[in-house]
Amino acid sequence: MSSRKASAGLIRAINDRLALDLMIELGPLSRAQLVETTGLAKPTVAELLDRLVEAGLIAEAGQAGEGRSGPNARTYGVIAGRAHVAGAELRASEVHAVVADITGRTVGSALIVTRPKDNSISLVGQAIAEAAAKAGIGVGDLHGAVVGTPGIVDPATGDMAFASDLPSWHHGPLSQLREELGMAAVFENEVNLSALAEHRVGAGRERDDFALLSLGVGVGMALVLDGRLRRGSGGGAGEVGYLPLYGSTLQRMRHRKGGPFKGGFQGRAGAAAILALAREHGLRGRVVADVLRDGHQDFLAEVAARIALGIAAVCAVVDPGLVVLTGDVGRACGPLTRRIEAEVADLTPLRPHIVTSAVEGNSVVRGAVLMALEAARDEIYGPARTR
Repeated sequence: MSSRKASAGLIRAINDRLALDLMIELGPLSRAQLVETTGLAKPTVAELLDRLVEAGLIAEAGQAGEGRSGPNARTYGVIAGRAHVAGAELRASEVHAVVADITGRTVGSALIVTRPKDNSISLVGQAIAEAAAKAGIGVGDLHGAVVGTPGIVDPATGDMAFASDLPSWHHGPLSQLREELGMAAVFENEVNLSALAEHRVGAGRERDDFALLSLGVGVGMALVLDGRLRRGSGGGAGEVGYLPLYGSTLQRMRHRKGGPFKGGFQGRAGAAAILALAREHGLRGRVVADVLRDGHQDFLAEVAARIALGIAAVCAVVDPGLVVLTGDVGRACGPLTRRIEAEVADLTPLRPHIVTSAVEGNSVVRGAVLMALEAARDEIYGPARTR
């Protein structure tokens, strides 16, 4: 093939993907609207629409306005049922799964409560199967699945390397998951998936650098630097729950006997630590959101100081500029963000902006669906050139 033909084919592929992405983002579009939004010539748009219709990727969706008719008035939209994907979150207490069509619209969901002795992989398969059934399809019809889990995912193998919250797991759960689902499913760390959702549709949108700090039963962080999620050489980038800080218990790994990690940053700013601090201050709430809402100034000042200490340590290394708080504790810290910023400013010359998550609903599942959709769209539509 000549370089001219190769270049022409590449340009067509880029234009086709641009049009498809715009239809997903904006909904059905007419030829005139595509010309306006893409900047492409009218003949080029007409050709790409014919190509995409013939490929079974788009179809006529209606008219662009009342009283208008003819080729220029027809609107075209992606065929939503062209592919479906699944995203799931596995916790120690439950599995939540969602199935979405290729536009990203949720068409099925399921929630299963787990018990300590349950087979986690089987429950993930069961939850995804239930969500798929509600969407009117079978698991075999899915184009891909991403499962978010606590712990460390080895970037070299894609398998779980460490998951203290899932003691029933043994070596090699990825092969078990793929056998259960009958497809090339993917594991990803839950906080990384929350960061992906934040980067695509939340507070980190259109930012090249930010950190997402998840504060809940566990404590973890995800780092987006230069527009890319950074996992580290062994997948452990952002495991800040283990960060030894002033005032925290130094709990050595060789002395651990199972159960939640009680040392480091997690032992100071995790949900259990915040509730214990609340009791020390005479507060009796059982939910972090309640004690943060009802807490007096001394209690709130100490909570802010504890969170700020961990943020300052991270910012001194990576300087993300923006820190997004999520998790049950993090999302409840909205009224404390300015106080946390002031504490960080008192500890370091850096001045990160601190906000709470802007992703609605379950950000882990949202990120899992988004990751699965990106892979499916790249395979069906051709690789995106702007991500």
